[in-house]
Amino acid sequence: MIEGAESFFLGGNRDGVLLIHGFTGLPAELLLLGQFLNRKGFTVHCPRLAGHGVDERALMRTTKDDWFNSVVDGAAVLRGVCDKISVVGHSMGGLLALKLATVCEVSKLATLAAPIFIDDGLGLRNLPPREFCSDACIVQPRRILDDVPAGVNNPEKKTPLISVHELLDVIADAKKILPTVTAPILIMHGEDDHTAQPRSARYITDNVGSKDKRVVTVPKSGHLLPLAEERDLVFDLVADFLEN
Repeated sequence: MIEGAESFFLGGNRDGVLLIHGFTGLPAELLLLGQFLNRKGFTVHCPRLAGHGVDERALMRTTKDDWFNSVVDGAAVLRGVCDKISVVGHSMGGLLALKLATVCEVSKLATLAAPIFIDDGLGLRNLPPREFCSDACIVQPRRILDDVPAGVNNPEKKTPLISVHELLDVIADAKKILPTVTAPILIMHGEDDHTAQPRSARYITDNVGSKDKRVVTVPKSGHLLPLAEERDLVFDLVADFLEN
């Protein structure tokens, strides 16, 4: 298993927060946010999504349903020790958080850079049909970040194309269920996001069924909101939303 891929659990009070990492991501990417929320008193759990944090072969053997089942299992862990749970998801984790809110009771919900629309620069228009993607992978470049948990700079090196199709199915599912999501929601997105188009946040805002919905654009940040230079702002806004 890749360093930083381990699930983490931080014990606190009876208010739980489930953190959900993104596609090809690791729990380590949400560790700083988790520690911040734990210092506020929350019990925090971040599970590793099935197939993630090992290698490309492990990832290509899993589906969107396996990833969602990891989220459901993580929520069950928190429900065993907490009176209520809120959910914060980064990137694809935000989409899985939306789905979770339709099948179990969620106190509050926050999405960070959830990708309804993928940036054109990632070349999805060139993605081969699913039947031609069984063993194909692409190299996933990632810049080295400073002042982050060590595991963050050890991502999976290759991304299976079959798994990209599964990601697209997660997006399609999220668009369908958005009107049935009713939990209070905070929608955050970076203006400089070159992975998930910033207009994704507006789509979620316009289509989610929640009456209490807040959207925040983070001006200097890209896709990695929990790790970017404005992460302190992100953490403060998430905590304030969950507490009030």
